[in-house]
Amino acid sequence: MNKPTFSEALRVWLRIGLTSFGGPAGQIAMMNRMLVEERRWISEERFLHALNYCTLLPGPEAQQLATYIGWLLHGTRGGVAAGVLFVLPGFLVILLLSALYVTLGRVPAVQGLFWGLKAAVLAIVVEAVLRLGRKSLKHPLRWTLAGASFAALFFLGVPFPWVILVAGLTGLLGSRLHPAAFAPGARMQGSGGAVDEILESGGGHLEASGRRAAGVLATWLPVWLGPVLALGLWLGWTDTYTRIGVFFSKMAVVTFGGAYAVLAYVAQQAVENYHWLTSAEMLHGLALAETTPGPLILVLQYVAFVAASRDPGLLNPLLAGTLGAALAVHVTFAPCFLWILLGAPYIERLRTNRALAGALAAINAAVVGVVMNLAVWFSLHALFTTMSEVRLGPLAIPVPAFPSIDVGLLVLGSGAMFAMLRFRAGMVPVLTACGGLGVAYQMIL
Repeated sequence: MNKPTFSEALRVWLRIGLTSFGGPAGQIAMMNRMLVEERRWISEERFLHALNYCTLLPGPEAQQLATYIGWLLHGTRGGVAAGVLFVLPGFLVILLLSALYVTLGRVPAVQGLFWGLKAAVLAIVVEAVLRLGRKSLKHPLRWTLAGASFAALFFLGVPFPWVILVAGLTGLLGSRLHPAAFAPGARMQGSGGAVDEILESGGGHLEASGRRAAGVLATWLPVWLGPVLALGLWLGWTDTYTRIGVFFSKMAVVTFGGAYAVLAYVAQQAVENYHWLTSAEMLHGLALAETTPGPLILVLQYVAFVAASRDPGLLNPLLAGTLGAALAVHVTFAPCFLWILLGAPYIERLRTNRALAGALAAINAAVVGVVMNLAVWFSLHALFTTMSEVRLGPLAIPVPAFPSIDVGLLVLGSGAMFAMLRFRAGMVPVLTACGGLGVAYQMIL
């Protein structure tokens, strides 16, 4: 098997960027299917190793995983291309929808499209949890870790970094006490091993060195923080653009656990501290990000668009919003390239370390619980408009108000799920059908 050409990879990364609906669960599952199962560019083992590293980093793990695999295949240019193409379609879609939202308000046809896509996303996320579980939970102890991670996050509100830390320590210890439970999966025949051999024998960019690390830092730190410093010196540190750059740069280094883990804090600061938008508008932005391709963290782009458009200075509000959105996306994703290009060579060098392999296997099991938490959280908030909470000691149990259930969404989502699980319907047909039905449903009402 030959390594794919750069042009072949570009076409695949663009396709992934255009169809990366479903949040991190659906995006990771889609990449696994397209890169490991269908094209066999890399092995399942290497894919999971990269995924485990990305879950340890701040920022959107799916975009970082695409960057990592692109780097594996074609070095720095491959990583940058994969990461940019993963984000670019979603950025353009949310930019357009943000402009429509600010200028035209609520458009029934667009509302219907979002409603239908939301039903498809429900099905995609559930299917992704099942897919990841089948691949990662190969031992009862891993099932236990996944369940404990879900319970810790969903019922106890344990911060994500603590869940990952405990899982990693469990794997380190378990690799010695119970090696079979935390051993990496055997490499399956035809699962990408040939490409792995090409990478290991001829991939000079996989080598880690201090000189290379210094070069990455010297390049990507100015790329990330240079625009923020320039804005602060030019416009002042209280200007809206500067505050957007500083605020979202901070978010880029604390977003452990994905977008859901940080959205509550972002909403509180954007609404109560900066007064950029209202709480209702924040929820509308989350709905935009949930039903468009790309990482969910692109909701930050919407927040920045609204903030800049309402304080445009001498600019047209739409132009001001576009610049604000572009700035927010830049400072959110530039550090992702820094983390991957700096750390991936060292992680690749440690692939054969048994203790690290055990830790990462345990983390991968915990990630199934994390994704399950996201799936349940999204399903509850999508299907029910009213929620309450029951406290039982340290447990916080969310209780939906069943009269507030969206029956139409439940029916459409169940149909999409049945089509995917029973008939293996593809993601694009399901999204297209649900979006069209959503528009029709909204226009009939």
